[in-house]
Amino acid sequence: MKKGFWFIVLLTCLITPQLVVAADAPAVVDVPPPAPAPLDIVTLKDGSILYGEVIGMEGGILHLKTPASPDNQVKVKWDSIAKLAINHPIPFHLKEGSVLIGTATEGPNGTINVRAEPLKGTIEIPLDSITALNPIVQAPVIYSGTLTGGYTQATGNSHLRNASLLGDFVARSEQLRLTLNGRYVYGDKDNTLSARNARGLIKMDFFITKRLFWFASAYFESDHFQDLKLRTALSSGPGYQIIDRGDYESPWLKDMTLYVEAGLSYFNEDYTNASDQSSLRARWAVRLNWPIFDDRMTFYHYQEFYPSLQNTKSYYMTMDNGVRFRIFEGFVSGIQVTTRYNSTPAQGTGDTDNLYLLTLGYNFDTTKKR
Repeated sequence: MKKGFWFIVLLTCLITPQLVVAADAPAVVDVPPPAPAPLDIVTLKDGSILYGEVIGMEGGILHLKTPASPDNQVKVKWDSIAKLAINHPIPFHLKEGSVLIGTATEGPNGTINVRAEPLKGTIEIPLDSITALNPIVQAPVIYSGTLTGGYTQATGNSHLRNASLLGDFVARSEQLRLTLNGRYVYGDKDNTLSARNARGLIKMDFFITKRLFWFASAYFESDHFQDLKLRTALSSGPGYQIIDRGDYESPWLKDMTLYVEAGLSYFNEDYTNASDQSSLRARWAVRLNWPIFDDRMTFYHYQEFYPSLQNTKSYYMTMDNGVRFRIFEGFVSGIQVTTRYNSTPAQGTGDTDNLYLLTLGYNFDTTKKR
């Protein structure tokens, strides 16, 4: 009897906590999933109808994400749209400068009815008075740049080391652009120096208009095998932005940039053994940057040309040509060929130097893209 009593007590102790927990547990209620948001409707002038999510409109192009291709956006010319219905709030930018945030339904005769909070009712707006929908707002200053390097070493029967470091940085606002560029190359073979040169550029562009700017630059270069301790070029003059981002709608050209510069330069060459030289020179420069395949591959060309105004046979040119490949995220690899030509080199040195570089590094760009 006692054994049965203590068995009942033990069983009660084990069951009671479970009953308390079950009583305190909230009841499970099946909640139906939220209904999907209604699709936006774009009706074209030819009668075609597109369904999806309106992402935005800039530069006369409407971007639409459709259920058939959620990872790719359909682009529609704004002037080909007859009717438009948007079921999620987005900013509407109008010609007179005002901005309304709300939804829209189709209206008569090329108009839409915008419902904007906290206003009551709807506002009828002609489609041709809308300049942008949900445009991308860029930061006041956009930064871009690349830092890459290369290294080769051999040991054993031969001893070889080659190292290179390249950097490029651009900070751009609406009225100013700062450009920094640098390179250092070192090499030795069997503990004997085979290459050592460096260069740097700092340049500031002051935009007078959207395309026209005035630049001021300082260029520095040294090369042990050119007998050159320091080459200095201080320059200033006008420049023009021939192509800027967004000038072309083509996916091949939309991110291309190209500008040219011309001006005057104080040019000085300080040599180790040869006589130092200084002169007044002209300066001509071209810079092309051409990303394609959504920046997966970038071609670039940059050259500076310094002809002497005192001796027409004396001129100096430096030129970079290369291609950069995006590997993953911001990591890139690159191939670059640098050519330098001096028509009046120091005695005992050649007039042409070519440098071939294979590099690996990192690239960044704070430009916002859709």
